[in-house]
Amino acid sequence: MSGKSIFDKLWDRHVITGKEGEPQLMYVDQHYIHEVTSPQAFDGLREAGRQVRRPDLTFGTFDHNVPTVNIYDIRDVISKAQMDALTRNVAEFGIENAAHGSENQGIVHMVGPETGKTQPGKFIVCGDSHTATHGAFGAIAFGIGTSEVEHVFATQTIWQVKPKRMLVEFTGQPKKGVYSKDYIMALIAQYGVACGVGYVVEYAGEAISHLGMEERMTICNMSIEFGSKMGIMNPDQKTFDYVKGRPGAPADFQAAVADWKGLVSDSDVHYDKVIRMDVSELAPMVTWGTNPSMGVSFDETFPEVRDMNDERAYGYMNLKPGQKPADIELGYVFLGSCTNARLSDLKLAARFVKGKQIAPNMTAIVVPGSRPVKRAAEKLGLDKVFQDAGFEWRDPGCSMCLGMNPDKVPEGIHCASTSNRNFEDRQGFGAKTHLCSPAMAAAAAIAGRFVDIRQLPEVFET
Repeated sequence: MSGKSIFDKLWDRHVITGKEGEPQLMYVDQHYIHEVTSPQAFDGLREAGRQVRRPDLTFGTFDHNVPTVNIYDIRDVISKAQMDALTRNVAEFGIENAAHGSENQGIVHMVGPETGKTQPGKFIVCGDSHTATHGAFGAIAFGIGTSEVEHVFATQTIWQVKPKRMLVEFTGQPKKGVYSKDYIMALIAQYGVACGVGYVVEYAGEAISHLGMEERMTICNMSIEFGSKMGIMNPDQKTFDYVKGRPGAPADFQAAVADWKGLVSDSDVHYDKVIRMDVSELAPMVTWGTNPSMGVSFDETFPEVRDMNDERAYGYMNLKPGQKPADIELGYVFLGSCTNARLSDLKLAARFVKGKQIAPNMTAIVVPGSRPVKRAAEKLGLDKVFQDAGFEWRDPGCSMCLGMNPDKVPEGIHCASTSNRNFEDRQGFGAKTHLCSPAMAAAAAIAGRFVDIRQLPEVFET
């Protein structure tokens, strides 16, 4: 009989009732909320005369709508209404939150780990698809809809059908200039945006073990772009060290670690699907089209038109088959989002910026993912490095990732972005988004176009 994966072990712990293969009622350990997907759920509670079942297991953040310049000047009527609603709701229902402008405010998938509320072994949900980020800690974590948010509010449970198991094993050692963002982008480019549908994806292998927690979060974050709503990794000493000492860490930390050490996949697990990728063969990745699978390595040319989706993407992006990433004339660079706005991302990008100037006619902005990251970066002088080079240094928020706030790419302009989605109009009407790593985005800001960072001296710095 085959052993159990980490996902199996966690799933079994949280089943309240129901048979495998059918909807099962699952207990939720941690519920994160933000201003966009929670207002209707709170209204539903009021209409039913219900309370939040476990406000102590619920945590609110303000991120999608917040301005990153003049943070209290919220001019969009809907944005203001959503933020005001969350302010009222967390007060009325007694929910702890990272208030707008507070010292721990930031993107929900940054704030959760930073506060120590995200931990191995937990079952975590949030009304946001990139909740998969938290799976990097050895947790079941996924996004839910607004009606499900209300159900979790009222019951601290959720109905789910257990997905199949997929193992993605990253082997080898990457070349200088290749980062965790390139791992997940290469996976999506090779296998497509639907490969993970119906699966929980477990990421493993020596290339994962060598990554820090922030790099691991980047990979789990983009599980949704791979088609899976859940990504997960086995916890290890790096995981334990990250959680230790944070406000939400378990009181008896050693006992918690002893338990977490058992939450790893057995050596004889049978997976429904297995993919192996040697990261030593990878190069820096850039997307050319309008979904995350439309990506190539820096050395490759854009593909020939294969179907109507390619044809539409080329038309929207104003690009042609046979061109290369270096041929794209960029006008914007965005360093931010829940994918790549952590301190390690900003430190990496700053190496390619220090002592230089951004290209003429280039607009480049840096949006730390949380206020703790912003303060830590400023303590290291990174804000000055970016500003001296011509970047704008902003306050935390989702920012230009999704254009639900004042930060938007102008129509027709190509943007090198460290975010997770390159859909039509996502970063602004007519905006043309190219996903890449923080290093690629930073170097592109200086050159005005994508360059081969493997050839730059900064790539060898530590």
